[in-house]
Amino acid sequence: MIKKGNKVKILTGKDKNKEGEVIEIDRRNNRAKVKGVNIVKKHVKTTKEKKGGIISKENFVNISNLSLFEKSKSKSKSKEIKK
Repeated sequence: MIKKGNKVKILTGKDKNKEGEVIEIDRRNNRAKVKGVNIVKKHVKTTKEKKGGIISKENFVNISNLSLFEKSKSKSKSKEIKK
């Protein structure tokens, strides 16, 4: 089960084989935001409080396109196989 803070690997799409940390999860729609993956540009209008412009931010990815990824476990398995 994928949770906030887990390291994951992207299986399909434009960011295939990239790795990142889960920032946010939307269980209702089966989607998750991963740090540094699926970056989109958002145009923001200027207001009195905030400066406008084009902002890059992460967008949601379907959970079915994610796989849990942990370097320490994958390395230990490969060492066991070599022996």
